[in-house]
Amino acid sequence: MILRGILKLGRGDAKGMAEFSGAKEAFSASLAPLIAFPLVGAVITAISGDWQFAVIGLLSRLCSVLALPLIVYEFSRIFDRTSLWLRAATALNWCFWLVLPGIFVAAILGSILIQAGLPMTPVETVLLGGVGFYLLWNRWFVFKAGLQLNGWQALLMLLVSLLITGLFAMLPWIGGMHLPSASMTSLP
Repeated sequence: MILRGILKLGRGDAKGMAEFSGAKEAFSASLAPLIAFPLVGAVITAISGDWQFAVIGLLSRLCSVLALPLIVYEFSRIFDRTSLWLRAATALNWCFWLVLPGIFVAAILGSILIQAGLPMTPVETVLLGGVGFYLLWNRWFVFKAGLQLNGWQALLMLLVSLLITGLFAMLPWIGGMHLPSASMTSLP
């Protein structure tokens, strides 16, 4: 049911919204992996010895993840669609996973193009940029279909969500925190 909804929304079929539940439990289930992966990453970073970066990075990622449902709720309230917000937020959380097949397809296309003689850096840039634009389109589409908005309202939501989640994601570096070392020490 969830996979069918992701695939439908991933190809622009608004009927995919019907595959998601508007129940609190379904929303919690959609959040669980989005919280678990940053938590595991923070533990690995902490084990490598950078506790400060692990904790602050985890908090910024959690704020980014949790801000999106709040943005959906606020816009649903503004546009008088509060009955739709939980289903839309649930679908949005699950559609995050479209990044995996997107990167997989980009990797296959990239390897074919590089084997054909094209330079690696431009191929990577174009293909990863294409994946990024697809994911932005998908978020816009889920906003539009999930809250039954017009294209301009969904675009406004997209821009606000990018600004706020991007700010939370970048806050540690804006505040002067160093990036983790590129050379990871071996784990014990």
